[in-house]
Amino acid sequence: MPQRTFNIITLGCKVNQYESAYLEERLRESGWLKVSKSEQADVTIINTCIVTNRASSQSRQAIRKAIKENPSGLIAAVGCYAQVFPEELSRIKGIGMLVGNLEKGRLPDTLLNGADSGRLQVLPINFKKKMPFEYLPLKGFADRTRAFLKIQDGCEAFCSYCIVPFARGPFRSLEPSKVISALQSLCDNDYKEVVLTGVHLGMYGADLKGSPDLKGLVRMIGKERLPLRIRLSSLEPTEIDQDLIDMMASEEWLCRHFHISLQSGDDLVLKKMNRHYTSKEFEGLVRSIHLKIPFAAIGLDIMAGFPGEGDTAYRNSYSLIRDLPVSYLHVFPFSPRKGTSAAGLPGQIGQSLIKKRARMLRELAQEKREAFHRSCLGEEVPVLAEGWHPQKEGTIKGFSDNYLSVVFRSSYLVKNRILKVRVEDVANGTVVGTPLSSSF
Repeated sequence: MPQRTFNIITLGCKVNQYESAYLEERLRESGWLKVSKSEQADVTIINTCIVTNRASSQSRQAIRKAIKENPSGLIAAVGCYAQVFPEELSRIKGIGMLVGNLEKGRLPDTLLNGADSGRLQVLPINFKKKMPFEYLPLKGFADRTRAFLKIQDGCEAFCSYCIVPFARGPFRSLEPSKVISALQSLCDNDYKEVVLTGVHLGMYGADLKGSPDLKGLVRMIGKERLPLRIRLSSLEPTEIDQDLIDMMASEEWLCRHFHISLQSGDDLVLKKMNRHYTSKEFEGLVRSIHLKIPFAAIGLDIMAGFPGEGDTAYRNSYSLIRDLPVSYLHVFPFSPRKGTSAAGLPGQIGQSLIKKRARMLRELAQEKREAFHRSCLGEEVPVLAEGWHPQKEGTIKGFSDNYLSVVFRSSYLVKNRILKVRVEDVANGTVVGTPLSSSF
């Protein structure tokens, strides 16, 4: 039989990226060939996202494009969209499979056992309390020097704007021993950095009786003395305490990088969002981080145009961020999601005003990023070299532990090595450095 071919299109978060990497690795190990996006494939997997209306639209566009370009192939729409709104996707003619998040890990076996492309197969399964974590072991990431490790799934926060709890279900965590084993495996495959990720990472261990929380897990990882550095993905403000800050300040293997979900800098809006902190508490947290770790990257998620966000509330958010030592922003225009309480709240904001506020926040984000880059001038930072820069000949690109995008000149390829680099200049949003001779 001819070799089966596949392609995977991934939208959304790092958890989705991890799960797509698992699907790719399993299919490759089974003898399937991954083809480029321009080639026809026997199977095309679209790993969907629905966190915003835009993400939903992009998912549908990717599905329709795959159907058009692969008329004789099997199109599998998987993940969050298929989990929450399978009836919407089932109306798209040409989809062969709808696979929810609970069945995503078993998709390779379904395909290997011969899926029938002649009829629509719908495989979303409802979530239940006290479900076990589905461990998807992964040896590595094709063409990536940094690896992700999914150690947590599910969310029970039910923020009023968010569809994720319906898409990902209850808290589920990977047992600590398996986390350590997975990290060791990634070390054995020569990875130098691993990003710990989850749907609600800060609630790691909440479902495991007698197991450590995230902070305890990080301490366990540190005791292993593994030859890699660890980066934490997004955390809630209430999940970062002084102990974690002190740990990040003192342990070189723990990247100096916090990505924090702020969402709003106005207390009334935060309350409507079902967020359990105040703007003053958030300000204190950011200033505590900056005081202890002056060159830490502090990134924020911020939403524009939540229902009832008047001019004063918007200005409160803007001024809070402007006055804080933050490094970058991820700006999200409010998007009403069917099934969430915020979709029916009074005071819905017009799209033109939402776009204006989002644009102003993105302009502020650019200012904060440039200020952070310039604050690092003269500093020596450990940079994980990722190889040649695709647009700059004779230049190596990489990321520092504090999330600077760094480039430096080199006469030969440097890849998958951590080097000490002195920050010399900032040009067009990129940090330019010089490797120290002792590490180059």
